[in-house]
Amino acid sequence: MNQPLRIDDIARHAGYSKWHLQRLFMQYKGESLGRYVRERKLKLAARDLRDTDQKVYDICLKYGFDSQQTFTRIFTRTFNLPPGAYRKEKHGARIEMLNRPAQTSAAR
Repeated sequence: MNQPLRIDDIARHAGYSKWHLQRLFMQYKGESLGRYVRERKLKLAARDLRDTDQKVYDICLKYGFDSQQTFTRIFTRTFNLPPGAYRKEKHGARIEMLNRPAQTSAAR
């Protein structure tokens, strides 16, 4: 998914027309292929925000968004936080979890 993923490319790879593939996908998954691809990209972008120090702009381009403004708007609508705030909240929680001492349940 590091290259922009397009429905036309998926259809060509699968050997279907774009329209037929979208109908099949809707029939079997109950959601549009476009929505699935967009949500998958957003989840991968969220993972990158949480786990890397890549710039938001670079993540935006990595997953094929037209602009950082578009990415920020869609990301915020999906996760209820803009990318920078999401990174601070999730990255901080991850560091806190890693620094927490392991709890054992050994009987004494």
